[in-house]
Amino acid sequence: MSIVTKTGDRGETSLMYGHRVPKTDVRVDAYGCVDELSAALGLARSIAADKFISDEILATQRELIVVMGELATAPGDRQRYAKDGFHVTTPAMVNRVTAVIENLEKDKSLYPKDWVIPGGTHVSAALDFARATCRRAERHIAALSTSDAEFNTEILRYLNRLSDLCWIMARYAEKESRTAS
Repeated sequence: MSIVTKTGDRGETSLMYGHRVPKTDVRVDAYGCVDELSAALGLARSIAADKFISDEILATQRELIVVMGELATAPGDRQRYAKDGFHVTTPAMVNRVTAVIENLEKDKSLYPKDWVIPGGTHVSAALDFARATCRRAERHIAALSTSDAEFNTEILRYLNRLSDLCWIMARYAEKESRTAS
């Protein structure tokens, strides 16, 4: 099967289970932002020499697949999605990210005395880019949530926490770079 399907040539795409929608649909925009976030994290992971950072990013990218699948499913197909064994965003996912943040926050030196200007290292810059991308995804998904009465609010909690994780991991990467020098 070819990647070239030509089914999107007229500005439409398919959600899970084949529902056709315009590529400008708020749901497509929402999961597209999360896809961009995963790609930004992939860039950070590809240049991260620190095992902790690369492992955390990979765990996050795996969780973002869950988020994207859930977002790419129309409300009417949610029962089928669950029946087919797909996972949804859970409090446990939010708690995992929160625990990593809380562990990093034990090192008070990660908090600068002034505003952070991204670009201290390649890895921290990539993580700050991922953080900004995460915030954009969060805004677009918040817009989607207002039109979906049964929206899973754990998605917004997860992304809110994830942007914090990207910020603190960027500061951790900068500190690790200074101590390795």
